[in-house]
Amino acid sequence: MTEALQILQKYWKHDSFREPQEAIIQSVLEGNDTFALLPTGGGKSVCYQIPGMLLNGITLVISPLIALMKDQVENLQKKDIKAIALLGGISIDETSDLLDNCKFGNYKFLYLSPERLQQEWLVERLRQLPINLIAIDEAHCVSQWGHDFRPAYLKIKDLKEHFPTIPFLALTGSATEVVQKDIETQLGLENLQTFSKSFNRENLSYHIVHTEDRLSKIQQILTKNPQSSIIYVRNRKACVEIANQLNYLGFKATFYHGGLSFKEKEAHRILWMENKVQVIVATNAFGMGIDKPDVKTVIHIQIPENLENYYQEVGRAGRNGEKAFGVLITDKTEIELAKKLFSNNTISKEFLKDVYKKLNNYFQIAYGEGYNEHFTFNLNAFCSQYQLSVLKTFNALQFLDRQGIITLINESSEKVKAQFIIPSKEVIRYVSLHRNEEEIITTILRTYSGIFETEVGINPNLIAKKSKATEKEVIDTLHNLEKANVVSLQLINNDSYITFNEVREDDLTINRISKYLEIRNKTKLEQFKRIIDFIENETTCKNALLLEYFGEKKAKPCGKCSTCLKKKPTNTVLVVDKILSLLREEHLTSKQIEAELNIDQEELIFALQMLLDKNKIKSNNKHQYYIS
Repeated sequence: MTEALQILQKYWKHDSFREPQEAIIQSVLEGNDTFALLPTGGGKSVCYQIPGMLLNGITLVISPLIALMKDQVENLQKKDIKAIALLGGISIDETSDLLDNCKFGNYKFLYLSPERLQQEWLVERLRQLPINLIAIDEAHCVSQWGHDFRPAYLKIKDLKEHFPTIPFLALTGSATEVVQKDIETQLGLENLQTFSKSFNRENLSYHIVHTEDRLSKIQQILTKNPQSSIIYVRNRKACVEIANQLNYLGFKATFYHGGLSFKEKEAHRILWMENKVQVIVATNAFGMGIDKPDVKTVIHIQIPENLENYYQEVGRAGRNGEKAFGVLITDKTEIELAKKLFSNNTISKEFLKDVYKKLNNYFQIAYGEGYNEHFTFNLNAFCSQYQLSVLKTFNALQFLDRQGIITLINESSEKVKAQFIIPSKEVIRYVSLHRNEEEIITTILRTYSGIFETEVGINPNLIAKKSKATEKEVIDTLHNLEKANVVSLQLINNDSYITFNEVREDDLTINRISKYLEIRNKTKLEQFKRIIDFIENETTCKNALLLEYFGEKKAKPCGKCSTCLKKKPTNTVLVVDKILSLLREEHLTSKQIEAELNIDQEELIFALQMLLDKNKIKSNNKHQYYIS
């Protein structure tokens, strides 16, 4: 393994492998089919990239995430390693040229999506390449019991017929025991070597906080832990609102969501990565490829879909090995809302069929036609025309996408971006002089908080509906505001795109995939119940609950999660008394209190939270505590 270590040091600038990377690489080099379960931050990509560098030929990497493929290819190219990705939206001729480059251009890595394997001509072209390894990333997608099942992954097994001597390497960051066994079966893995890393993160403690005053709790947490933090929220609007509120309170914060342009995303991400801001408020669109070692706290103020997603998101804290915290802030109302949203957005076979038929009618596709036809698509306009729930319809379209019936490229469903560039009192003056535009302008202001501070995406269809105007009147009003130098305006030409991968067959199509929908709904319900139990269970250690979910039985209580800390009442009372005694003398920071009392940090934090919750103490802008 000397040569493998040299490659790691030369290209990845690491002195040594993480456990169990070296053993995985050795297994692959010996020609074994290999399964690797490495939780978030475990360094999965190195496990196939280094063997790919050592072996003659090209490594085929199958991944479901376009953005991740782009990221991997760019990172390899920066290292002067030849890599290429077959992304969507390119013609057969262009694809053929890229494959010729792979064959004759000494490329080392070829990335493609599993859906590509459904194209027989492309598989035939792959057979002509000197493939040395087939790596399957996000391998849990092959299992019907996984949290992101994609039937296209079932085609991967067919590659065994074409490449019988080539090793398969299946990689995933989250898989239960049932899913692991299903992966082995569905991929036809033979002479299998299995490697896994414990899901236990000794430096990370999990806390469930029940409170209605989320902002106050966030303020307390960020004051006590002024290091780098992530706050996960449910939607784009909350991203901007929470970031603005934190900036008002004196914290440096930015935000990140899928509606931002690439340039904006990069600018906001770099601010946070370079510690120019303490906090990034984000939807779950943020996180892929993020490896920031000094994240102290990850806060959720919404309930994630499942424990797999939660573990991955919270696992971005504490990668430097220092103490870190995962805090989920919730209350009974939020839990009931989550349950209601889950129920309302579960897709039935009838609803899926209805959406599919209306989608074809929307684009005037006749029965038996539509194969390989491409259309621009506005989700909000479609849902408005047919009186459909936007989120539920998006879930249905996403399911059709993952079954390979359509390809949905969701670049943006917002056609316009705008920002008010004059003070609010001047906007009021403008409205008083243009009464015919008043309803549209006030609707925009009510709908998009933060539009004075930053450029936001405007949905003209939504504004038209709320203000009882037409979409054209909304656009005309925005143009008038731009001419009067009231707003900066950007029209976005690219929208979402849909490609129909099959001819229209209505009942035949939906009946064929309905069994997968039934399994998906059953799996998602079980996963949702498990995360609700994780939140509501006040007797079992949070870390033990997580480990048990991922198949690690009989885990000992961690002693530092919110459940474990509640079992230390006597000690906490003593700590509380000592803190109050100190604060009667002077204002002190948490570090000063910790040094004075010489106590464990988790015990101190719990005691301070208790005192803050009961309004016994307060904190100032110097991060000092004092008796209120």
